[in-house]
Amino acid sequence: MGHHSRNLSKIHTALSLPAVLKEWRNTNEKIVFTNGCFDLLHRGHVDYLAKAADCGTKLIIGVNTDASVSRLKGSVRPIQDEQSRLQILASLACVDAVILFDEETPYELIKTVQPDVLVKGGDYKPGDIVGYDIVTAKGGNVTTIDFVPGFSTSAIEQKIKQS
Repeated sequence: MGHHSRNLSKIHTALSLPAVLKEWRNTNEKIVFTNGCFDLLHRGHVDYLAKAADCGTKLIIGVNTDASVSRLKGSVRPIQDEQSRLQILASLACVDAVILFDEETPYELIKTVQPDVLVKGGDYKPGDIVGYDIVTAKGGNVTTIDFVPGFSTSAIEQKIKQS
C-alpha cells in the first residue's frame, strides 16, 4: 500500500460513503463536514481545513463538481478538474473523506452525512449556512472559521494574469 492508494481510498461516491459513515458512527467518531470548490489549493485552504479537522475526529469534504463550479464562478473555472481537486484534497493528512456533489448546495449530502459539526468560512452567519437545520436538529454544532486574509484562488488567478 503506497501513499497513492491510501489517498484514493479517501475518495468516495454515494455508493461507498454509507459504509464509511456507519463505521465512524460505530466507533463514536465526531464527524465534521465542510464543502467548497477548492480549485487552486492554497495556504488559506490548508489553514481552514486544519482548523475544521480540529473541530472533530473525522473530516469529510463535499467538493463541487466541475459543472457546479462553472455555474458558481463562471466558465473559466475550475482551473483544475474535479478528479484533480479530489486527489489533492485526499492527500492532506487532516482530510478523511472527499465526495463530489453537483447540486447548487450540499443540502442532500449533509442530509446523508448527518455530521456532528458543520463548518463554513467566516463570511457566513451560522444560521444562514445550508444544512444548519439538519445539524442543529440532531444536537450538532454549526461553526464558522475565518479565512487567512489575502489568500484566495481569485487572487492567485489575478497574479498569474498580471505576470
